[in-house]
Amino acid sequence: MKKFLWLMLLLCGNAALAQHTFTAIVTDSATHETLPGVSARIKNSSIGAASDGQGKLILRNIPTGSQTIVFSYTGYQQKQITLSFPLKDHAASQVKLAAAQNAIEEVVVSSTRTNSRIEDLPMKVEVLGQEEMDEENQIKPGNVASILGDLSVIHVQQTSATTGNTTIRMQGLDGRYTQLLRDGLPLFDGFSGNFGVLSIPPLDLKQIEIIKGSSSTLYGGGAIAGLINFISKTPTPQRDLSFTLNHSSLKESNVNGYFAQRFGKFGLTMLAQQTIQNQVDVNKDGFSDVPKLNSTVIHPRFFYYINDKSKLDAGYALSYENRIGGDMQVINGKADNIHQYIESNKSYRNTVDFHYQNNPDSIHHLNVKGSASNYNLNSNDDGFHFHGNQLLDYAEVSDLMNLKHNDLITGVNYTGEYFRKNASDPTAISDYTYHTLGAFVQDGLHVNEKLLIEGGLRADHHNTFGWFVLPRIAFLYKPVTSLSMRLSSGLGYKAPNIFIPETLAGGFSNLLPVTSNLKSERSFGVNFDANYHMVLSDEATLDIDQALYYTRINNPLIPVLSSGGSVSLNNAAYRINSAGTDTYVRLKIDELELYLGYNHTVSKQAQTNKTIYLPFSPQNKIAATVAYEIEGKWRFGVEESYETNQYIYDNQKVKNFLFFAGMVERKFGEKLSLVLNCENIGDFRQSRYESLYTGTITHPVFKPLWAPIDGRVFNLALRIKI
Repeated sequence: MKKFLWLMLLLCGNAALAQHTFTAIVTDSATHETLPGVSARIKNSSIGAASDGQGKLILRNIPTGSQTIVFSYTGYQQKQITLSFPLKDHAASQVKLAAAQNAIEEVVVSSTRTNSRIEDLPMKVEVLGQEEMDEENQIKPGNVASILGDLSVIHVQQTSATTGNTTIRMQGLDGRYTQLLRDGLPLFDGFSGNFGVLSIPPLDLKQIEIIKGSSSTLYGGGAIAGLINFISKTPTPQRDLSFTLNHSSLKESNVNGYFAQRFGKFGLTMLAQQTIQNQVDVNKDGFSDVPKLNSTVIHPRFFYYINDKSKLDAGYALSYENRIGGDMQVINGKADNIHQYIESNKSYRNTVDFHYQNNPDSIHHLNVKGSASNYNLNSNDDGFHFHGNQLLDYAEVSDLMNLKHNDLITGVNYTGEYFRKNASDPTAISDYTYHTLGAFVQDGLHVNEKLLIEGGLRADHHNTFGWFVLPRIAFLYKPVTSLSMRLSSGLGYKAPNIFIPETLAGGFSNLLPVTSNLKSERSFGVNFDANYHMVLSDEATLDIDQALYYTRINNPLIPVLSSGGSVSLNNAAYRINSAGTDTYVRLKIDELELYLGYNHTVSKQAQTNKTIYLPFSPQNKIAATVAYEIEGKWRFGVEESYETNQYIYDNQKVKNFLFFAGMVERKFGEKLSLVLNCENIGDFRQSRYESLYTGTITHPVFKPLWAPIDGRVFNLALRIKI
């Protein structure tokens, strides 16, 4: 009997210590897609595992008895199931996780007109979100030029050594091939698109959407290299009241204020900004490297939520700038017979806009929007006075239909551009009136859960340059949840306009009007990218993106200088080819974020006897960022970029340069934070390697800019939230 009892105790002990296995396939409860990287653990134990690339998960060494398994995954609700081991059925279990409603805010892109999540788009889109806008507001509160320049595929070039005007280059192409929008409205075309377009405060921006590659089918002429859309914030029931105070070592001071709140059926947002910049001669050559600047921005928007199916918003924006650069003595009011050179641009931009949305049922989404923008510029270029005025108006009606397997968009729009110069101005530029009427259709066919095919067609009629028909096709393929591949191709065009940075480099005095025999620039572009997203753990994610792109431009317009000094636009005998690759890796581990990007672009003239590269387009750009945050207390960041193989005119190669920046933020609760930032820590300046001008002090001729000229810059910013 004693031996029998000992045997029974031994068997029971072995049964209690027996170890078992649990196998499961983890999927999204809504889409039924498998989820890689899901964490599972036995409650109150160290036993755990993660699902593989096919969503398969295996837990081993599970003790006998009732056990609770906890499943967790970033962006999904935690789930618990209780099982009794050993299991009677050893087949793989099906575990479905539901997305957490408030875990992660989805990034919805409006520029593509489908209001889709960024991961569901068949074209390459990069979004700088609310977190980036908040950070930029404390680093560069006066404008968005800095944050755009941080992207590897974008190159921000300063076009004036004295007044600080800039232009954006995407995919190695001139700035006129990138279309800029504000809330989906083209407010920066033609004459008004050359001065102060990047002086948009980031404080009232929700996000910036960058579409890389041809987007002319969506928005018409100009979106050849890409499109940048600045999206404003909207009000919420919770009040948003904040102020930013900033001062830099280059004598720039900013005061920004923002208010937003929804009151039942009504809502309001309001931005007010004042920037004062004193002139600075960094390299001590007698001319301003940083202009004297007085800038004011006021941007109120009003919202009326008619019912749960429709809403209306309307806004007004005032932007005033007075930029003065040139001889430091002249700016300081001490001109004499030698010191006479000055450049000044005083501009006013007044804009009104509206947007009406109506969703009568679950299928239709009607949008009606429009804007009118008046831009007035007074320019003084070394004694030559020019006064021009431009009115831009825009109207659009579109309907998005979400069908069972299709997202169908149809619409029409109208763009008007009216330019008038002062009758007393001696320039040869003539007044003009342009009208463009367009119609577009786009259909996204969801073949299955893995494949989306999107096709579009646009037809524009320009009152001076005729018809343009622009087809586009795009594919999105997701073989597994973590991998997405995109391929898109389309045509584009740009109608001739004398007001481009290349012609304005010499001022207004010698410009000749556009002639009717000019041909419009026409383009063909193709873009491919593959993105891999891996969840390494509950607190770690890895993103790898590889993009390839090619653009061809026929009939490119180039400025031609005559023997008498006049500047006109002519169609070149060659075409332009731009091809490149863009790669980035982003790793996020808890509060640590690492980014490494590399862009290689070769833009050159084709059909010529020798290789001639497009100027001001670095062929290689390496960018890296490291950011770390101690939640609620500190945030640190360091970034660098290295640009090589950049050419200016006549295939002249310039020096490679390295750019460093760093910032530290101290948070005092949720309502107060202080940021110390330093740009260009290495103090690289073009003036260290060459003089920035030729000629005399009285009549200088400034050289093209290929690198920073303002040197190392510190700024200290205080943000207050009430």
